[in-house]
Amino acid sequence: MGTDATILIVDDEPVNLTVLTEVLRPTYDVRVASSGEAALRAAATPPVPDLVILDVMMPGMDGFTVMARLRSGPTTARIPILFLTALDDADSEKRGFDAGAADFVTKPIRSAVVRARVRSQLQIRWAQDALEERNRTLEEEVVRRVADMTAAQHAGIRALAHVAETRDTDTGLHIFRTQRFVEELASALQDQPRFADHLTPSAIDLIVRSAPLHDLGKIGIPDRILLKPGPLDDEEWIVMKSHTVLGDEALARAEAEVARPVAFLPIARSIARSHHERWDGRGYPDGLRGEDIPIPARLMAVADVFDALISKRVYKDAFDVQQATEEILAGSGTQFDPDVVAAFESRLAAFAAIAAS
Repeated sequence: MGTDATILIVDDEPVNLTVLTEVLRPTYDVRVASSGEAALRAAATPPVPDLVILDVMMPGMDGFTVMARLRSGPTTARIPILFLTALDDADSEKRGFDAGAADFVTKPIRSAVVRARVRSQLQIRWAQDALEERNRTLEEEVVRRVADMTAAQHAGIRALAHVAETRDTDTGLHIFRTQRFVEELASALQDQPRFADHLTPSAIDLIVRSAPLHDLGKIGIPDRILLKPGPLDDEEWIVMKSHTVLGDEALARAEAEVARPVAFLPIARSIARSHHERWDGRGYPDGLRGEDIPIPARLMAVADVFDALISKRVYKDAFDVQQATEEILAGSGTQFDPDVVAAFESRLAAFAAIAAS
């Protein structure tokens, strides 16, 4: 057991203080208080008691009031309290248990009983502390492992995105900018009724995490088409458009091969497949219209087109931000979800800053 435990004895009768001190001092560090006010001061003075033996009937502040005050204090709320009562004071015992007392010691004081009950409550307290410490350690380990897995997941996503990007050297930091653009759009829309249920903080995190994979399918497009400096002919355009399906299919295979669901993969698939769909139904690959287009893909559609407009490509010069903005606004209700365009317009300053950086 050891002598590290501190016991605070509270009683207005000096005889009881003396007897209990003699019973407990050989094993514990004992402190005494002869009133409720003195008990509260003693309990607030380091070291905080490991256990309090508290007389119920005291002049001024009685034991119930002292216990209530101890329970309300951040450093004393968890101290186990043994009430000291008369042998036939059943009402006080019931009231004490209801108020949260750990146990009772009855008068006249019996040394063996006092030592046993104190030892029992301290063992319970120390066991609880050990369990809580173990739980904290486990929680910290879980947080660490989740952080490690999340970091690895981010690294894997970025690696795949960079592989796709290296096929198209003019895009530069396209994946980073579009990721930031998507985050701005989602943040602007998360409180709107149409989007609130779909753009929770956790959902936004998954969408932003998935965004770099939107052009993953370009890995499967031949260089003669992907890097062609002039316009694509009809046959080449069909091949180019297939990058949406190729990206979806690659992610679908990955999704099927993992042992348990990975939350970002369905979102990444919807972005990869549907970010070239149009609000008016004239997009590809599935000709989806309006609300049938997944929300993550609607966000990416605006982000992707804006970044494509402000970027120099093998087949075009870069637009300035004002020209690109006019193009996005002109596409509201035809190419893009009008609400997403409104969100874009509300975050123009952020878009311009991201583009400049």
